[in-house]
Amino acid sequence: MKILYLGPRSGTCLDRARAYERLGHEVQHLDLRSLLPASPWLDRAAWRFGGRWLGRLLCSALAHRLAGQRYALCHVDGGALAGPQVLRLLRSHADVLVNYNIDDPFGGRDGRRFAAYLHGLPFYDLAVVMRTANVAEAQAHGARRVLRVFMSADEVSHAPRQPTPAQQQTWRSDVLFVGTWMPERGPFLAGLLAQGVPLSIRGAHWQKAPEWPLLQPHWRGGPIVGDDYALALQCARVNLGLLSVGNRDEHTTRSVEVPALGGLLCAQRTPEHAALYRDGVEALLWSDAAECARHCRQALQDEAWAARIAAAGRRRAKANGHFNETVLLRILDAVGLPAAPALADT
Repeated sequence: MKILYLGPRSGTCLDRARAYERLGHEVQHLDLRSLLPASPWLDRAAWRFGGRWLGRLLCSALAHRLAGQRYALCHVDGGALAGPQVLRLLRSHADVLVNYNIDDPFGGRDGRRFAAYLHGLPFYDLAVVMRTANVAEAQAHGARRVLRVFMSADEVSHAPRQPTPAQQQTWRSDVLFVGTWMPERGPFLAGLLAQGVPLSIRGAHWQKAPEWPLLQPHWRGGPIVGDDYALALQCARVNLGLLSVGNRDEHTTRSVEVPALGGLLCAQRTPEHAALYRDGVEALLWSDAAECARHCRQALQDEAWAARIAAAGRRRAKANGHFNETVLLRILDAVGLPAAPALADT
């Protein structure tokens, strides 16, 4: 099946595009942002005001790229730039339009960033969302059909590695958090440091934190991707699972990626985390910094205990089935498209 995949050529978006290919489909991967001028001012304006005003410019470039092409499916990942004008053009080239959005476009964290997405919802055959609350919210914005799924790991990108001694040395850490700074995260991590937790932090914008003077000695650098990201999670003795309050998270991609890689997940206690893993058996869950610090100390002191929980967590993650290929098959089934060619005769 011929699929047009619209989204960044990086991160979890690239993982999903490659998962379609592994399922046997022909994928043309195109980043809408690449069709616009390379300007940080444009990016800031699109984030602040939404991408709908860029529709005419996008359509001009997109029409040229898609001339003479026809697709069984157009999968729009995110869709912050895909407003009604863009989606009308895509409909003329694709039989089915699906949106998959890992963020919370109905919450208030990102301002008007998803204004185009919200106006475009009625044009999709299916909107795929990550949060229970998003189902009714998408329907209220005119979505024809909504499918709620959990965030997923990737069968290849998040398969355990065999680190070399040099890689072990580079990426080994005691307690690791990988993620962008957000206002609620600084005080929490500062609280862990106050309780003696040997913390490492990787991610963007931590210099904005009021707690930066305290956190800076524990910051190991900006965002990491690909093998570096996987090795960092796998080589950490404990991986913290922090959520975004503004994004109304009850789990994140790391909630699945860490156990998939065989790492020990120590995450905030939520109903969804509790549904994903048995507390104290398949993951460590906490309600505040004090409880998190106790879990971290115990895991560092009792490596055999921590290893049993990490191994059980990996088995549970595999049994839960929140992986890209499985999720994409659910999406194809929901819109009535054929199963993966590689599986069609099995």
